[in-house]
Amino acid sequence: MVDFKDSPSEAEFRSEVVMFLEETKSLRADGKDPGASFGPKSVSDGKMSDYEEWRDALVSKSWVAPHWPVESGGAGLSSREQSVLNEEFAKAGVSNIGGFGTMMLGPTLIIHGTDEQKTEHLPRIMAGEIAWCQGWSEPGAGSDLASLQTRAMRDGDEYVVNGQKIWTSGAHQADWMYMLSRTDPDAPKHRGISFLMFPMTNDGVTVRPLTQMTGHSDFNEVFFEDVRVPVANRVGEENRGWYVGATLMDFERSGIGSSVGTHKSLRELLKRTKALPRERSQLEQSAVRSAFAERVIDAEVALLFSYRLITLQAADLVPNYEASMTKMFSSEMNQRIAQLNMKVHGLYSALYDSNEEPSTTTQASYRYLRSAANTIEGGSSEIQRNIIATRGLGLPRG
Repeated sequence: MVDFKDSPSEAEFRSEVVMFLEETKSLRADGKDPGASFGPKSVSDGKMSDYEEWRDALVSKSWVAPHWPVESGGAGLSSREQSVLNEEFAKAGVSNIGGFGTMMLGPTLIIHGTDEQKTEHLPRIMAGEIAWCQGWSEPGAGSDLASLQTRAMRDGDEYVVNGQKIWTSGAHQADWMYMLSRTDPDAPKHRGISFLMFPMTNDGVTVRPLTQMTGHSDFNEVFFEDVRVPVANRVGEENRGWYVGATLMDFERSGIGSSVGTHKSLRELLKRTKALPRERSQLEQSAVRSAFAERVIDAEVALLFSYRLITLQAADLVPNYEASMTKMFSSEMNQRIAQLNMKVHGLYSALYDSNEEPSTTTQASYRYLRSAANTIEGGSSEIQRNIIATRGLGLPRG
């Protein structure tokens, strides 16, 4: 049974989060998200940037990695407390920091890492000092990731890495990469893979940004030519990296933040539509009004999916096909919302130039173009449907 109510302790924690957000309100002036991008200190006056103030405020509460255990520097929050934090952050329009490092790599090191690896990496992740990227997909290994061909051949106390990764989010800004590479080409494909970590400044690493149809370059292809990685930077056993990677992929947040964020985005879209004469006339069309209502219903369904995951996690269960249902529905919902945004702004939304400062109408174009990737990244909708069919419904594999 899904439980929608806060317990007394959860209600108390929610009040603490709300108070914290009120105290840090000045960092999100003009609706800006201080956690959205790294902001270095000002050279001229020595003042801390909004990003650094936000980072330090989160560090003081152990909320950079709230789901980590206390002994590893986290807050040790329960899954329900984590969902409360995500929900209130989404309402306020702010994001946490740390990305792949806090969300997935850190918890994996806590389970599989050596004491030396934990000592070296966890404090820097907690301090928000290091940006990580994930070396997963390859040109011939996307949904079937175990077919990856990037090689890491043992040479004494080092591995020599050669190959290519693609669709690597944030690689052009990352300090370190964690990756899966093939260390035994003769073993069955799931059993000859190892999990490695190394700085992006290593000799032989080349990052080439990929220009998307939005005109932006969030993804990259990364080439490795005789890149040397110490054996000490391997996480887990040699040739058992696939199972380390499986642990890492289990560390996904509840998704409640994105569901609440969708409600907020829809309210803002409706507010903008009512404020602009040309767009306001669209609301006179019953089809547009119906589309708004349908998208609000979508957002409610997405929130229910998220609550289901949280309830499973609170019962110490690991969501499987349930997570696939949530991911698939949410990514396809994002595309439907992007289509509504375009419809409201009409032909004006086609006036898009990635080199110009985005306006209300060009943001609609950007979101529409960017949403095309939603049903591919993180596992395509086809993969999610297969998981739901076989693991959820018990249907035979085709």
